[in-house]
Amino acid sequence: MTGPTPSVIQTKPLSLCQLLDPEVLADPYPLFHRLRREDPVHWDPYLHSWIVTRYVDVVRVLHDFSAHTAPSPQELTAKGLSELNPIAQIMLKQMLFLDPPAHTRVRSLAAQAFTPQRVEVLREHIRDVVNTLLHAFDPDGKIDLIKAVAEPLPSIVSAEMLGVPVEDHPQLKLWSQDFGEMLGNYQHSADRVRRVLKSLGEMTSYFQRAMREQRLHPREGLVSSLMNARIDGERLTEEEVIANLILTMVGGQETTTNLIANGVLSLLRNPNQLAMLRADFSLIPSAVEEFLRYESPSQHTSRLAPEDVEMGGKSIRKGQAVIAVMAAGNRDPERFVDPDRLDITRTDNRHLAFGWAAHFCFGASLARLEAHTVFRSLLERFPVWTLGPKPLVWRANLGLRGLAALPIEVEKRNSAVPQGSTSECRR
Repeated sequence: MTGPTPSVIQTKPLSLCQLLDPEVLADPYPLFHRLRREDPVHWDPYLHSWIVTRYVDVVRVLHDFSAHTAPSPQELTAKGLSELNPIAQIMLKQMLFLDPPAHTRVRSLAAQAFTPQRVEVLREHIRDVVNTLLHAFDPDGKIDLIKAVAEPLPSIVSAEMLGVPVEDHPQLKLWSQDFGEMLGNYQHSADRVRRVLKSLGEMTSYFQRAMREQRLHPREGLVSSLMNARIDGERLTEEEVIANLILTMVGGQETTTNLIANGVLSLLRNPNQLAMLRADFSLIPSAVEEFLRYESPSQHTSRLAPEDVEMGGKSIRKGQAVIAVMAAGNRDPERFVDPDRLDITRTDNRHLAFGWAAHFCFGASLARLEAHTVFRSLLERFPVWTLGPKPLVWRANLGLRGLAALPIEVEKRNSAVPQGSTSECRR
């Protein structure tokens, strides 16, 4: 694991703003350990937020605190940030930033497209997509796993779940990355703001056209489901439909891309675990859960205190922002035995990677299925994986943890079939 030494972490201010340092971003866990050890409910003066890092406290925040953290256009205008108003108008309608009953109203509709039964129907199709992508690997065995598989697979599946043309998936991915960067970062440069605003305008126009097309030529998918659904006799507005299509598209791509790539990297850095998984494919489901815990694709999320509360001996006032660091809770030694060790056989593994309670990720079953399929197919086709010589660069996204690229070298399987490939992958 490359990154700053603990001594370097100790000399810097105790703040999540340390993640702006690329070295800390490459390995944030010493920072999370220090926060949890020294001040588990920490007031961060740089972010004007409380930082919560213990597992039990993170669960409490996710369960009890308000998700209504998106600023209103009026608030942004008062701060001289009116250029961000189009982003705020979209975020205010996204279920990620809503509390019940408004959250329940929208989520219940979107979740219908991701029931375990509907996801299960996709199992064979996802396997076909993965095999097609793997078949296109460079003959010399040198590939960027992210560009080859981890990005296109969830992009293709997201397009199909939305009910838009699959050939649009490269563009959907570019939009998703732009919006994901905005969701995951504390600070935004002028260049990033311009890029997000441009992408937001393009996405809005795209989904408006998709809705018009659905009225003329209906087809299955989330676009149609959200357009035509009624709750107590009322439809969602066009703005609500588009806002939540954008959110679902981003969530369905960024989390899964990072889960796959982070998991492969974790195995490459822990060759004993890779050998164990190669020998027994039935460990794939527990391995994926361990990747989610060990290198959480979603690192933290914000909430607001619904009332004056006490936590960890600190008084949090009503309306104050609280950042729940799921990635820190997932490495809490009070919850997980030897939390900094990758253990693909770990059974007591109720991690926080998909959130908790009302805002638990409704696309979790699909993300898991895609990851299970990728790891099984990779192991079946390529028994030997080696990390490429290029230095690893983590994307400048503080909340959505993922690599910019993952260069690996693979060797194709010979005619001999190892014991592991005959094991049935448990669901």
